[in-house]
This record gives sequence, C-alpha cells and structure tokens, in this order.
Amino acid sequence: MFMSRMSQQVFAFINIKKTALMGQWLKSSNLTIDEMSSSKLNNAISSARNTLYSLQKKDGHWCFPLEADCTIPAEYILMMHFMDEVDIVLENKLARFIREQQDMTHGGWALYYGGAFDQSCSIKAYYALKLVGDSPDTPHMVRARSSILAHGGAARANVFTRLLLAMYSQIPWRGVPFVPAEIILFPRWFLFHLSKVAYWSRTVMIPLSILCSLKAKAANPRNIHVRELFTVPPEEEQDYFPVRTPLNRFFLYMERFGSKLEPLIPAFVRKKALHRAEQWMVERLNGECGLGAIFPAMVNAYEALALLGYAYDHPYREQCRLALQGLLVDEGERTWCQPCTSPIWDTVLTCLALQEDRDTDQRPVQRALDWLIPHQILDAPGDWREKRPDLPGGGWAFQYANPHYPDLDDTAAAAWSLHQAGSVDYQENVQRAANWLAGMQSSNGGFAAFDIDNTYYYLNEVPFADHGALLDPPSSDVTARCTGFLAMYGDPQHKHAVKRGLAYLFSEQEISGAWFGRWGSNYIYGTWSVLEAMRLANVDKEHPAIRRAVEWLKSVQRDNGGWGETNDTYFDPQRAGQFEQSTSFQTAWALLGLMAAGEMHSQTVEKGIKYLIQTQSTDGLWYEPWFTAPGFPRVFYLKYHGYSKYFPLWALIRYRALTGRNPS
Repeated sequence: MFMSRMSQQVFAFINIKKTALMGQWLKSSNLTIDEMSSSKLNNAISSARNTLYSLQKKDGHWCFPLEADCTIPAEYILMMHFMDEVDIVLENKLARFIREQQDMTHGGWALYYGGAFDQSCSIKAYYALKLVGDSPDTPHMVRARSSILAHGGAARANVFTRLLLAMYSQIPWRGVPFVPAEIILFPRWFLFHLSKVAYWSRTVMIPLSILCSLKAKAANPRNIHVRELFTVPPEEEQDYFPVRTPLNRFFLYMERFGSKLEPLIPAFVRKKALHRAEQWMVERLNGECGLGAIFPAMVNAYEALALLGYAYDHPYREQCRLALQGLLVDEGERTWCQPCTSPIWDTVLTCLALQEDRDTDQRPVQRALDWLIPHQILDAPGDWREKRPDLPGGGWAFQYANPHYPDLDDTAAAAWSLHQAGSVDYQENVQRAANWLAGMQSSNGGFAAFDIDNTYYYLNEVPFADHGALLDPPSSDVTARCTGFLAMYGDPQHKHAVKRGLAYLFSEQEISGAWFGRWGSNYIYGTWSVLEAMRLANVDKEHPAIRRAVEWLKSVQRDNGGWGETNDTYFDPQRAGQFEQSTSFQTAWALLGLMAAGEMHSQTVEKGIKYLIQTQSTDGLWYEPWFTAPGFPRVFYLKYHGYSKYFPLWALIRYRALTGRNPS
C-alpha cells in the first residue's frame, strides 16, 4: 500500500511539465506593480493554485519528493551488495542517477546542487558505481578517483563512510569509532546516554552498535574493493582520527582505551546489551515507514536484523525492505532514493498557503485537514516522554508514521492551520497540540525539533560525532513556529511560554538583523520564520528587532527583485543572504517576512512579487535545481521539491489579500 502511495505521489509530480531550469531566472523589466494588471496577479495565483489542487492525493494530502545528495542512492546500492540482495535493474537505474549528478568542475559529488566537492559522498558514489560494474578506467571514474586522492584519500572520509568501509573490509576496525552495544546499558547520569542525543542519532546508533559489536562483514558478492582510493595502504594508515579540539583529544583517548578493553567485556554483558539493543530497535521498527522513518536508520536496522539471525521472510525483515523500497523515486530511466518522506509538512504548508485566500473554495483545505487529524500522535510511547513522562501527547510526525518521534515544527504548523480553519471539529486536536508544544519548551525558552534541553554540546566532540550533528538544541525557526502558534491560539495558560519564546527569539537575533535558519536555507528562512511569529504574537511592527530584520531583508534583495542565499552560508556566515541566483522559495520567504512586518506596499515587496510572476512556469508552478534546507548544517542538505510550489503561491496570495487586489 505504501509503495502504491509513493508511486502515485512520484508519477503525479513528474508528469507536471518540467521547464528549462535556467530559463526561470529572468532579468526584471522596469515595470511597477501598478503598471502590471491585476489580472496578471490573479492569473498567476489561479494557475498555481489549480496545479496544486491537481497534485492533491485522493485522500486529501499533499506529498512532494524530498531529495538529498548522492550518498543516499549510493548507500542503497551498497546495502544491496552488503546483503547479497542485488536487484540488477534497480542498481543500474540508481547508478544512472549517480553518474548524472557528478560535478564536472571538481570531478566528484557535492552535498547539494552546485556545491563544493565532498570527500565522503564522492567515496560512496565511486564505490557504488564500481559495485554496479563501472570500470575504474572510465573517464568519470578516473576523474572521481583523482579528486578523492587529491583530498587525502578514503582515510579522510567521515565516520559513517569509514564504518561502511570497515564493514566492507576495506579498512581495519581500528579505523572507526568504538560503538559497542553496551552503550544502551549506560545509566542516565553517565557522560553518554541515549536520551542525551537527538532522535536521529539514537535510531542510527543502536542498530549500528549491533553491527559494530558483531563486526559485520558485507557479503560483497562481486568481491569489489577500492584500495585505489587510499594514499597509504589502509592497514598501515595511522591517522584515521585527526584531532579537532583538546576536548576531542580527551574523548579520543578514552574511546581508544575503551576499544582495547572490548575483548574483556564479559560474554553475558555483551549478550544482555545485544538483547536490549535488539528490543529497542524492534519496538521502533515503525511498520512500512521504518525505524525513525529515516533512511540511514532503516538501512542499519535491516542489516542488523539479518546479522541477529532473522530470516529473509521474517515480518521484521519484510517491513524493513518495504520501508526502504517506499523511499525510491522511479523516473523511468533513472531512480533515486529519498532520505525520508514529508507528507505532514507538505500538507500543512500547502494548507497555510491556500488559507491566505478565504474567499476561494476551502474544500481542498478541509479535505487535507481531515486527513491530518488521524495522524495526530496522542498516546504513543515516544522517546520524548523520557523528559516529560506526565505530558499528554498531541504532536504530529514529519512522515506518514513515526509515533515515537513527533516533531514540534510539524505540530505547530499543523495546529496553526487547523486553528485558522475555525472548525469546532478540530478544537480538541488543537488544544492537545498546544498543550503538548508548551510542555516541550526547553529551559532557555526555545523549542527544538524533537527534544527538550538536548544541549549536551560536549558530545559533539566524541570521535563518533565528527559530523557535529549529534544533538537537537532549540533553534530560532522552530521556536518561532511554536511561539507564533501559541500566541495566536491565545490560551492564558500558555502566556508564560509565549513570553519566554519571544525572549529567546530576541536574544538570538544576529548583529545584521537576521536570524539563523536551522531547518531552511538559511538566514532568509530564519528571518521569515521569526517575523511571522512576531506577526502572530502581535509584536509592535516598529519594534527595533523587527525594523532591523526588515532593513536586512531589503539590503540583500537582488537586482532582479528576487532573493537568493547559498548553502555555503553554513560554512561562511558572512555570505548571509547572498547567492548568484534568485530563487522562488527564498524570494517567497523574504516577501512573507516583509509583509508580516507591514511592508506590503513597499517597492521592495512589489519588485519581489513581480519577480515571482515573471519566473512562473506555464503550468503555474516554479522549478529550480537549488537545495532548500539543511538536514544537518555543513554535512547533509535537502531539496524539498514542494518549496518551489507552495511558498511562492503563499506570498502571492498574501500580497493580494493585503493590498486589496481582488479578482476582477
């Protein structure tokens, strides 16, 4: 059923006309909005809205593809060869996608479209292509190998890549961090405990600890190796763990010491740890949506179950296979793999866009919100109960199902849309959501994506955490969504939570006037999120923080009227608000932020609206190759295909509503 739903989603999406991407970025003319007929604006809105209607599923929801870098399709190929479950047709389709993404400028693969060479992604892509049958002597493989070697070779890969190489017997196990199953036995007071890391870290680490403890070895049926990617023979390499900081040096010493003691772990302790890890994983397998509903955890779980002796046809193995297959996007000649699905997020953001125009038919929105209701997670035994055991549930997940891990951002957006609908049928759902959100506020007044006070920053210095994404601390964008909704909802019992949330947001404003965007790229997203919250909370539009944000947004508008911001800003904040191109989604965020701050009649907004209208495709939507958000800043990025669809429409509808430009 899930595969069928995914196929409908993908084919409905890819049958929409794909226009030439670079043709979208047109130079603006000297026309003003007043010279542009109202009918042009109305037609742009109607066209986009009608196409979005056509993409709504029969059951009422929306879900657009969610794309990541080539690490994901490469790992799918590597997983098939690890398990000796190779689908030759599928691996060749995945390989075709990977080849197409190779950057001819640097010869390797990037973390996002147009990005710089990434060592770990390139190693996995190279290995996957070689497994499929690409000769190392072909030009594209020679280019990739040269780039990998020029960047220090495979020994310089990140932890997750080295773990994979160890399981493929390409490097010794001493080249990877010590991740024993016994971590699940650590007490809460210990320096490391599962509750001290983010949900994505937990779901990846526990099955991985099983693989590491049992020294998993890939089947590798074609006996493919990549020794040519090392500058020093891997068994002779002595520098697998470059020291990052003094604290990292300390943790590295402790970790290496612990790894030497592994043979001394009593057999009964190892057996108990493996059993506990197995129980933890099985409890969270999550049916056909998979462990954590995220690809890396699902792959680790699938491999760990096999290593633990579960047969190929066991229901748990079957669930994992279906979950992984459900992430595939088959485009005919090529296939790629999503890191997860985004139905709740896509649905509520589309609803919020359409709700800006209350004079149009709201029945599609009603159908979507009705679909949303049974997906609310009310009584599931989520990991968040570790910190709030007595708090009644009320959240939504990001994916179709992920009951252990409701997401505060999705919950706030869903409750916002449900509350705006004004239906008595939704009152209890909104109340449950509001109470749950208020109960999930961190001690500094901010809100994180999944956890409370997940701020054990020292853990980012452990050898395993070279990606720097082990934690889920509060962020401005999630705090803005939660605080804005709670303020709009107006329950007196949440007044203090709103006050603390606003105080956190004021404290997080950058010197420039912008706010950092943790879950969207980047400062434009963060600034829009906070300005929207200020609007919902009725903060005076003349507040100095708002005026500084407005001036910053105006200062980074591009000459063609749009806005653009590179993902490189996560490496170099000095490039905030800068990019060589304008994008539809970042233009929409800037416009929504400015209009939230009362700037709907400014020339800046008029130019931005004109840009969106001029770059709209003939089918009513917008298309561009740029990645829209970080999964984890600096290490993993995403392209929400829906962002170029509903955010521009949201901005256009709001502009018409605020300026009184009604259909003629």
